[in-house]
Amino acid sequence: MKVPSPGESITEVEIATWLVEDGDYVEKDQAIAEVDSDKATLELPAEESGVITLKAEEGDAVEVGAVVCLIDVDAKRPEGDSKPKQSKSEQEAPKAAEDKKETTDKETYATGTASPAAKKILAEKGIDAADVKGTGKDGRVTKDDAINAKPSMGEALNDEDRKSDKKKLSMLRRKVAQRLVSVKNETAMLTTFNEVDMQPIFDLRKEYKENFKAKHEVGLGFMSFFTLAVVRALEMYPDVNSMIDGDYKVSYDFADISIAVSGPKGLMVPVIRNAEKLSFSGVESEVKRLALRARDGQITVDEMTGGTFTITNGGVFGSMLSTPIINPPQSAILGMHNIVERPVAIEGKVEIRPIMYVALSYDHRIIDGKESVGFLVAVKEALENPVELLMNGDAKKALEL
Repeated sequence: MKVPSPGESITEVEIATWLVEDGDYVEKDQAIAEVDSDKATLELPAEESGVITLKAEEGDAVEVGAVVCLIDVDAKRPEGDSKPKQSKSEQEAPKAAEDKKETTDKETYATGTASPAAKKILAEKGIDAADVKGTGKDGRVTKDDAINAKPSMGEALNDEDRKSDKKKLSMLRRKVAQRLVSVKNETAMLTTFNEVDMQPIFDLRKEYKENFKAKHEVGLGFMSFFTLAVVRALEMYPDVNSMIDGDYKVSYDFADISIAVSGPKGLMVPVIRNAEKLSFSGVESEVKRLALRARDGQITVDEMTGGTFTITNGGVFGSMLSTPIINPPQSAILGMHNIVERPVAIEGKVEIRPIMYVALSYDHRIIDGKESVGFLVAVKEALENPVELLMNGDAKKALEL
């Protein structure tokens, strides 16, 4: 088997993990390895059934088209083997559970050798009963033993309690690190902030979310409001939807919105193509589809390249405020954060409203302060008045209800 090309411009991948061992019998289409490129982690399926011989080690960098394993298609399936062999992680899971049970049993037995009074005293001292030599019957730890017991200072510095682990970063993580450092070094990045009263969106979702989900089989979340607010603001401030290419500025008349999502291999940024042509249900359906593909490790390189603007939501992890880093070669990124009830002044009176802080990081080489601040204010205005500015005054029609 040769390494297939994960995408255009990728010439090398790294063997992240072999999911089978040398000499295993594998089935056609069974996942046999995970390979890292500088853009994504992908599974490598077996092209045929047979006995596998590995030709590369974990961590090896191999060129696209290079042979990484051999499959003997004439080999017979081992007798009694009715299904593909478990991966190493699956094999180790039962053993780890058994080891944990054995350890727990030992701990229970050790604690049980101390009298109730001794247990209490030892617990207050932070001493394990198993570490105390008992003078009672059958070595039982007595109350006097517990009173006289002293914690061992040597144990606090036991090397077994001070372990460390060194693991090579995946090719994807190394590439992300290089890109983030280059952004900080090569762009004039600046961040501007604002706050959004989310009450109008809360009211709309409360009124229409059940009918929306029944009609479109997808929830009415915040992402559709933010995406369409960004699309509107990009049309008003086209410099934000531009990129630098050498001595030239490249502007786009379409909005391909990158959405940062957390996947099993780390942060991934799939792209919603032509978001300016999508409705609320269209955006929510596409966000759900891409998020599921990222979660299941099925996202492709093509689905993560070519965006013109990025939205990232640190609020799902509890972030109050941040300065998001631009996703190159784009020129700007919008950061969403958590929603907190805060006292605000409304027409001269103090009211409690659900407030979200938003941040726009931008490349000052191509976007001036007027455009960046104006863009973020336009996003704020659309989110605080969604029926008029995002729904043309008719919420039901915009939500296709």
